[in-house]
Amino acid sequence: MSATGPLVVVGDALLDVDLVGTASRLTPDAPVPVVEDVEARERPGGAALAAVIAARATRREVVLVTPMADDADADRLRALLAGRVRLVEIPATGGTAVKRRVRVGEHSVARIDSGAPVAGLGALPAEAADVVRRAAAVLVADYGRGTTTDPAVRAVLAEAGGPIVWDPHPRGADPVPHARLVTPNGAEAARVAAAAGVAAEGDGLAAVGARAEALIRHWGVGAVAVTLGARGALLSYGEGAPMVVPATPVTGGDPCGAGDSFAAAAALALADGAVTGEAVAAAVASAGAFVARGGASAWDVVAPNVVAEPGAAGVIARVRAAGGTVVATGGCFDLLHPGHVATLRAARGLGDCLVVCINSDDSVRRLKGPSRPLVTAADRARVLEALEFVDAVVVFDEDTPAEVIGRLRPDVWAKGGDYAGADLPEAAVLRRWGGQAVVLPYLDGHSTTALVERSRV
Repeated sequence: MSATGPLVVVGDALLDVDLVGTASRLTPDAPVPVVEDVEARERPGGAALAAVIAARATRREVVLVTPMADDADADRLRALLAGRVRLVEIPATGGTAVKRRVRVGEHSVARIDSGAPVAGLGALPAEAADVVRRAAAVLVADYGRGTTTDPAVRAVLAEAGGPIVWDPHPRGADPVPHARLVTPNGAEAARVAAAAGVAAEGDGLAAVGARAEALIRHWGVGAVAVTLGARGALLSYGEGAPMVVPATPVTGGDPCGAGDSFAAAAALALADGAVTGEAVAAAVASAGAFVARGGASAWDVVAPNVVAEPGAAGVIARVRAAGGTVVATGGCFDLLHPGHVATLRAARGLGDCLVVCINSDDSVRRLKGPSRPLVTAADRARVLEALEFVDAVVVFDEDTPAEVIGRLRPDVWAKGGDYAGADLPEAAVLRRWGGQAVVLPYLDGHSTTALVERSRV
């Protein structure tokens, strides 16, 4: 393994196309929507999406080794990848695989697949074999198009320089036996386990754990992490108690590509020297953040320059796309108390999401003195996110929230306290885009400062 080597993604590259339109009526001959005003949005898919996701998350070189046909769809895919990842092409037969999703708003109504499976790759180019041998880690993104079944590919994977993460597919090949980590989803794990003679009933953790153990024996791999969507992931080494990594809840979002994000993050973590459990924990967090940002549909959207917990940008984008109202509020929130809770609950009632902007540790120290904060920004954010009426948390480093308000551009800025009739300092910022600053009743007799003083008595 080369610590400075590239992350190499091996697998089936697809061209994904979203045909996004509007629908207000059904066809007269069938109960299906008429989709109008269609806009085509192209993006890398399959192994190509996994490579792009990885490249955006690391300074390490990312190399995509994939069969590429000689057609117009392949040219469009090459253009999407240019400047993002290094492409090492394997000569391919058959046309480029294309997946087209017909979508109305955030909802898919149909998918149209085209492109023949890759067959007869023959000997790999020397460049492909070389990068796999030098890899800090290898991610195999199997999309059932023939790459992982090719003997030449499997022979090269046997010489991989770093740990292998294998993201399987129902129509793909079994992982190579020396893979460090295999990442099936719940349905894939159940299907393979049943074929191996293990038919654990239900989708509880006991059943998932039994399937994971069966897959390790069946495949002869080091570990299996079964991804469970909003429930997180279960990691098994084949014996002993499995590790369960819960996911941070995400409201809405497009889950397309979440598995690629999970596998890419796990491979990057292993490339950087993480143990398998650490890699899976990082992968769960990465997949949740990916969905919150908009999923595969937002693959090329640059996140705003805000120091934020995963999800703020995605929450705001989804609410605005649906014509909803974005509400934000702010403060130090050092020792959460009933006054805070009452204000936050009231603020959430003003719109369709609530983003809480909290002062960083340095900002609190400047405002409250050297003995504050009592709780770090990371922990304050975790406590706030646990509240059902808080949709996202943003941490800002300035003394006032004016700059972060300008970046987030909420429709409503809610302030708790005795400010009725006063012109709030934030109001001028809100006026730039027609937003409104409002004052909410504050639960009297509660403040962090008072709590601190009473604790010292």
